[in-house]
Amino acid sequence: MPRSLIGELKKNRACRRAVVRPVLTGLLCLLAAGFLAACGNGEKKAKREQVVPVTAAEAVREDVPVTLSAVGNVTPLASVEIKSRVGGIIEKQLVQNGQDVEAGDLLFQVDSRSFDLAVMEAQARLDRDRAHLNKAKEDLRRYSKLRDLNVVAQESYDNTFAEATSLENTIRLNEAALEKARLDRDYASIRAPIPGRVGIVQVNVGNVIKANDDRTLCVINQIRPINISFTLPERYLGEIMARRRQGPMRVRITPSGTDAAPVDADLAAVDNAVDTTTGTIRLLASYPNEDTRFWPGQFARVELTLRILKDALLLPTGAVMQGMEGPYVYVITTDKDAPSTGTVEARQVTASHIVGKRTVIGAGLDSGELVVLDGQVSLSPGAKVSIKNAPGDGKGQGPSKDGE
Repeated sequence: MPRSLIGELKKNRACRRAVVRPVLTGLLCLLAAGFLAACGNGEKKAKREQVVPVTAAEAVREDVPVTLSAVGNVTPLASVEIKSRVGGIIEKQLVQNGQDVEAGDLLFQVDSRSFDLAVMEAQARLDRDRAHLNKAKEDLRRYSKLRDLNVVAQESYDNTFAEATSLENTIRLNEAALEKARLDRDYASIRAPIPGRVGIVQVNVGNVIKANDDRTLCVINQIRPINISFTLPERYLGEIMARRRQGPMRVRITPSGTDAAPVDADLAAVDNAVDTTTGTIRLLASYPNEDTRFWPGQFARVELTLRILKDALLLPTGAVMQGMEGPYVYVITTDKDAPSTGTVEARQVTASHIVGKRTVIGAGLDSGELVVLDGQVSLSPGAKVSIKNAPGDGKGQGPSKDGE
């Protein structure tokens, strides 16, 4: 066979291969896609036909409070660091660690002998200058009569007058020095400026302190009553202020680290400025604390009730799922013949508030409808379900009460 003919045959075979291979590849892809789609449809169909056990809850209507929650910090009504205003050796310590004191109680006594001597010295100086002033006034009275008789020169009278005036000013200085000495002697007795509880005493008897020493002798915290400081988002400020104008507001406070029941306190103050770095407003609650339930520095959970929502539609928060289009729930349509089984549908809802363990539903659901509370992971729209807590059996039916 001629070589040219053989070459033409080879070229024709190569062209046919180039055309056939893409066609075969496309057919294989179509077959694979069809197989996968059939498998997917089969899985979806099988999933819809599968009966999934779930827990159901019923949407109910109640009057519920709109409550703002925050973490508060317990702060004393007043806190004072006790420091000495005079120097000397601590002669007496009349306060112990953790002692309750009243305003004016003697805490420490600094050796006052040097201050007593300073008072005596200032008093003696004052008495001496007063005697000189009396003599100067007599001389001035005498020189005044002699000047009128032209017996003494005007210059002698002027000198006597200047001496008397100077002594009067000196006496005023001495009186101030005497008061300063008496004040220092009073400062030697260190007293409590406020009522409260003393912390750990940091400087004891026998130590030498100096005037305005940097060391703190002890700290007094006024804990009856006591404050609880907390912050809330600034978007609630207008409603809080409007509510305060209507009357006193109460705050429910639970101390951390204890099993004690919450207590009610008064909302005492709202800060005069919003914190621009956090967008929050600081508030203070006041509690009598006669039972010393709260301690400075302790954390507490704070709940502030703004208003009461009338006839609100409630669901347990666990029943509300978050999707790409927002919150939704699985609503159960029960079978008439078998109330413990049914079909679910995914329905978009509007969630307005979270109250305790429940969520207030604004739209998308009616009172009395059943929704899936537990088991949503295995569900899809149209799935069959069996309700483990059949309506009326009391096992989880309906939303739980707040805090329970």
